[in-house]
Amino acid sequence: MTQITRPRFVRIGSWLAIPVHMRGVLYVAIASLCVVAVGVATLSMGDLGLAPHEIVQVLSGSADGPSAFVFERLRGPRLVVAIGAGAALAVAGGLFQTVTRNPLGSPDIIGLTSGAGAGAAAATLLWPGVVPVPAGAAAGALIAAGVVYVFTGNGFVSPARVIIAGIAVAAMSVAFIQYVVLIGLRTQSTELAAFIVGSLATRDWADAALIWMALLVLMPMAAGLSRRLQLIEMGDELADALGGKSRRTRTWSILVAVGLSAAAVSVIGPIAFVALTAPQIAKRVTGGTGVCLMGSAVTGALILVVADIIVQRVPLVEDLPVGIVTAGIGGVYLGYLLVGEWKKGTL
Repeated sequence: MTQITRPRFVRIGSWLAIPVHMRGVLYVAIASLCVVAVGVATLSMGDLGLAPHEIVQVLSGSADGPSAFVFERLRGPRLVVAIGAGAALAVAGGLFQTVTRNPLGSPDIIGLTSGAGAGAAAATLLWPGVVPVPAGAAAGALIAAGVVYVFTGNGFVSPARVIIAGIAVAAMSVAFIQYVVLIGLRTQSTELAAFIVGSLATRDWADAALIWMALLVLMPMAAGLSRRLQLIEMGDELADALGGKSRRTRTWSILVAVGLSAAAVSVIGPIAFVALTAPQIAKRVTGGTGVCLMGSAVTGALILVVADIIVQRVPLVEDLPVGIVTAGIGGVYLGYLLVGEWKKGTL
């Protein structure tokens, strides 16, 4: 059983108190070092790999020639996008799991990623050249969230209704994707298939700027909600009695999560299971309550950069979309959860 540790608080003025667990701080530091290590390996491995001194030069802006080209055009944007998108998906998943009080709550479950895939399908095959694929994916995710909001009848207030409506939206989105793929041209369908699975190939600095801008805007909002989210975990009535404003907090949390998810899928497609597994891993390791924002973020970043280096360097899955590897990781983790619940007798 996960041991819950008592938090300390870092206060910013009189309006924001961020809970900080010392065990969580240690975990974030270690996981961040792992992200850096995998990032260095991503830049240095292979025929076009950069030597350590070349990495220092490109980061300081003093590199030129082949090393600058490799970093600026081939590997740098892909790595920066992977870190940012992994962090965004993980924080979004943590917010969903907290407000729904369901460990399976994530953008995958409530239909956002499927909606993003449907939007990408429409942009690629129905309106090619009219709507950019990333814009179509973001619009699809936002439309899916809007449909879930309407289907529940009371917005995002009821966690059970949100999950049921999300499953329905996901099913309709998948049906639309299959229809569009069947009527589409072979070459366009192949490109769409890679995007729907989730891919980091051919990312550029514009993609990196988009995902990191979303993080800069939305992460402080998530941090501002973290204290109230801790109260919501104790139940809406108690949270309201303690000033948690459960209805408003739940709505704002889901809106922030939708924004993070939409930004991520617009850049790399609907990567599976990062939003589901990363916040749970962070929470189990740190032993905290509520959303472990930084722990979830660095865990999501680590999962995605590890998955990316696997598809770049492991022969069996080389050059495949990174979403295939994250789906495998997520499947193994779900199996672990099921075995654990079975041993506890809760299944």
